[in-house]
Amino acid sequence: MKNFIFISPNFPENYWHFCRELKNNGLNVLGIGDAPYDYLCPELKDSLNEYYKVGSLENYDEVCRAVDFFRNKYGEIDWLESNNEYWLERDARLRTDFNIKTGFHNEDMPKVKYKSRMKEFYARVGIPTARYHIVDSWENCMAFIQEVGYPVIVKPNNGVGASFTYKLNNQDEVAYFFATKFSHIEYIMEEYIYAEINSYDAIINSHGEPIFEIGNVTPMSIMDVVNNADNSIFYILNNLADDTRAMGRATVKSFDVKSRFVHFEFFRLLKDHEGLGRKGELIGLEVNMRPSGGISPDMMNFSQSTNVYKIWADMIAYDSSLRGIGQTAFCAFAGRRDGKNFVMSDEDIMHKYGANMKMSGRVADALSGAMGNQMYIANFNTKEEMDAFYNDVLACR
Repeated sequence: MKNFIFISPNFPENYWHFCRELKNNGLNVLGIGDAPYDYLCPELKDSLNEYYKVGSLENYDEVCRAVDFFRNKYGEIDWLESNNEYWLERDARLRTDFNIKTGFHNEDMPKVKYKSRMKEFYARVGIPTARYHIVDSWENCMAFIQEVGYPVIVKPNNGVGASFTYKLNNQDEVAYFFATKFSHIEYIMEEYIYAEINSYDAIINSHGEPIFEIGNVTPMSIMDVVNNADNSIFYILNNLADDTRAMGRATVKSFDVKSRFVHFEFFRLLKDHEGLGRKGELIGLEVNMRPSGGISPDMMNFSQSTNVYKIWADMIAYDSSLRGIGQTAFCAFAGRRDGKNFVMSDEDIMHKYGANMKMSGRVADALSGAMGNQMYIANFNTKEEMDAFYNDVLACR
């Protein structure tokens, strides 16, 4: 029987589904987390063969002791995974130290964590990316800006989400950034791209082949949502666009992805951009070697009438899956920010869109920066119906 260690199985809250499907496939599912056992939801408790509580997941020595405990009790560890961007490097270090052969190891991290390194692997398969400069001196950054023009984007070269990401529109804002930036963070500066984000979301087997594919669209900037405390919207497509599929598969090959759930982000240009492409074309943004965040796996299930948790667990256990997709639809996420004077109340929304609604409720505080505070998730047959939903839910007085 294969032994699978799941790091932080209780966060995000929906990740117990991954554990349940692993256990249903006959694996020993061994959880390591810093939440007390009594705080775990009943579904997660039932999905774990054993749980080891550490004082802090940030304490590497504690986590090592937990892995060693499980290895001594159950035998060699076949898989170790968190499916979480925050722990990606930690997962790789544990695999390296404990000689766990599946998954990324220390030497794989630069190309999948550093945004500047990602560009090299996009280029290998002919995918253009925004011009960039690693932030160093004022003079060099100003020379770069003179080349690409304002605005520019600055963000951590190795970062999670939109944290510490800013759009700089003029020299005064660049000066403020230099005066306030953290000295311990390496920043990358990029030319600004007028685009919406289109993603390639896939489950890849051990041969680098997709056994499930779909994508989402984020019409508004996550950076703006976080920095401006704005509402949040994105949606799962009813069908993956052919160009996204082709570019996603090329990216899988270039980064040599195997046995993973991935979320690759591309820019779809909103206007012609010299040197990059014409309006409507895709260019590379960044790779994320884990599922799309938060509630997205559930939204994929709603959109594609499937179960991505099972498909992923089947990939782990069998390297394939018989679970297909059914009727497809657009699955819309609307995240409303507390403190805004919305036209429609919660009751109004549920009355009008109850038949479409798949899920609603409060967003976890740890995810609310990018996703808002109150979420509504609903299915629609057409984009026009979905757009009307967004207009209703997000309209303010």
